[in-house]
Amino acid sequence: MIEFRDVSVRYGPEALFEHASFKINAGERVGIVGPNGSGKSTLFRLILGDLSPDAGEVLHEGSPRVGFVRQHLEPTSPGQTLLQYCLEGIPGFERTERDIARLEEALATERDPAAKERLLRALGEANTRFEQLGGYTLEARVKESLGGLGYATEDFGRPFAAFSGGWRMRAELSRVLASKPELLLLDEPSNYLDLPAVEWLQRFLRGFEGTLALISHDRYLLRAITKVTVEVDGGTVTRYNGPLDHYLSERETRYRQLLQAKANQDRKREQLERFIERFRAQATKAAQAQSRERQLEKLEEIRLPARSRAAGALRLPKAPHAGAEIVRLEGAAYTYPGGERPIFSGLDLRVMNGDKIAIVGYNGMGKTTLLRVLAGVRQPTAGKAVFGYHVVPGYQSQDLAETMDPDATVFATAKAAAGALPEKELRARLGSFGFDADDCAKPVKVLSGGEKIRLAFLRLFLNPPNLLLLDEPTTHLDLDGRERLQQAVRDYDGTVILVSHDVEFVRGTAQNILEISRRGIRRFHGGYDYYQEKIAGEPPPDAPAAKPQEPKVTSKDLRRQRAQERAAKAPEVKRLRRRVAEAEAAIAKLEAEQAELTASLGDGTLDAQGLADAGRRLRAIQFDLAKLTLDWEAAATALEALGG
Repeated sequence: MIEFRDVSVRYGPEALFEHASFKINAGERVGIVGPNGSGKSTLFRLILGDLSPDAGEVLHEGSPRVGFVRQHLEPTSPGQTLLQYCLEGIPGFERTERDIARLEEALATERDPAAKERLLRALGEANTRFEQLGGYTLEARVKESLGGLGYATEDFGRPFAAFSGGWRMRAELSRVLASKPELLLLDEPSNYLDLPAVEWLQRFLRGFEGTLALISHDRYLLRAITKVTVEVDGGTVTRYNGPLDHYLSERETRYRQLLQAKANQDRKREQLERFIERFRAQATKAAQAQSRERQLEKLEEIRLPARSRAAGALRLPKAPHAGAEIVRLEGAAYTYPGGERPIFSGLDLRVMNGDKIAIVGYNGMGKTTLLRVLAGVRQPTAGKAVFGYHVVPGYQSQDLAETMDPDATVFATAKAAAGALPEKELRARLGSFGFDADDCAKPVKVLSGGEKIRLAFLRLFLNPPNLLLLDEPTTHLDLDGRERLQQAVRDYDGTVILVSHDVEFVRGTAQNILEISRRGIRRFHGGYDYYQEKIAGEPPPDAPAAKPQEPKVTSKDLRRQRAQERAAKAPEVKRLRRRVAEAEAAIAKLEAEQAELTASLGDGTLDAQGLADAGRRLRAIQFDLAKLTLDWEAAATALEALGG
């Protein structure tokens, strides 16, 4: 379906990638992985035609219907509801529905057999297009995807503009999924989703029948969905004919081979340079030295993947001693200043030493607020929070700018948290977290996501906590960074409470799950898989009582229902069309008379009485035209509203 042939993209003097050649075949599910900034999103821009390669070409087989989530949403009309926004995003849907109504109306009044045959063929084609667009089930599909992504039923009628940026992006994802594209491009879709929505998305994508290309650092989505992996790293694009775990295994083998090849090349380069330096000035060896120089110029540099050059360590020091109970909430509640309803209330919770707890639930339910209360950053507005003996909380916000000045250097950021720690010891600590002397002089704002996370953890552990509270710690991390952080948290001997939308991270670290939903706050004494097993058979928290099963509605039933609706509207549509036509005819007649009178006023053929009569008639015509124009506008507007 999509073929990259020897494609190169450069930004200034730097090559993002060079000589990329690979295919995405029809029906494949491709995961696109690599470090942040390696060029993954650029591949999508090339596929969409938003960017032209500096060399090579990107070929498309046929013209597949493409669905992709835009990073910058277009302005919406005032008052447009969430449901309207999602329904209107289906290309050709509204036009096809109008065509069907127009053709059915014409067919009902046509008497000529040949014309009737033409109308029937056109109607059949329009119905086929409508069915291909999924028109008979579109609204149901949109509502299902909105519900799966966390919207409540009452949200469907709310203005789209009233939602926050993250929730608007969910709506964009919903309408793209509902459009039934043949080629679906998703760029980090889980960035905007919480755990329940990620679970829904993976179930949906597993049933998707088209071609899928997914850029993601989410190991759970990649493992559950993709069967082919394309790696963008170190200026190269490599296709691996297998899912994520196959790629990870093959990547290590390939990396070891690259290391060996680079070591051999470096030795050869050093030998050539040594020979050239030694014999360049000797006449008897000059020709050999020149030959070695040509060999040196022909050596193509072997580039190692970026991940290996920037791996960096993440080791969490031993937690200081604390009592058996870490923190206890008794009847705790929290309400924001000026808020009418509490975020949570009546909460009793005990966190014991060594617990590793993940807080899960839809966005906006209060996960971050509860985490801040448990961290002591906020105090309950009712009830109380009691910290245990010698508990030292360490809270890391998901917004790193809250705790680190982007313009400060790495060393200055660490120094500000180090207190009286000697500089030599501080630099040793920085080194243990993967920051060398050059890194220490960099401002925080130029660091990669993984480097910022390592610096944030270093700041926390310069004064080691024994209660670690993490809010979305994987957001800025690539695959390798997430794996290292997961291992570090799993090995940490203190207490951990975290919020994360990364299923694999939660699965690999949490021993207890704290769920926040419309049912309230519930604790599950087991890991993520145990939690999923326990809630598998539960109805949605806001679901009504079970009703008797209704007869299944088929596409034919829906077509009949739509036909009945159009038939019910037909008399009013016919009346309005007649009213519009009569108004247009009357307006045309008056405008013609107006033109004749205006001409006679200037040709000198009228006497005084004729001029007076013509002036009176012109004023009457202008009054009648204004009245008829208003009548025409009202009828035309009503006709358009009925789809006529």
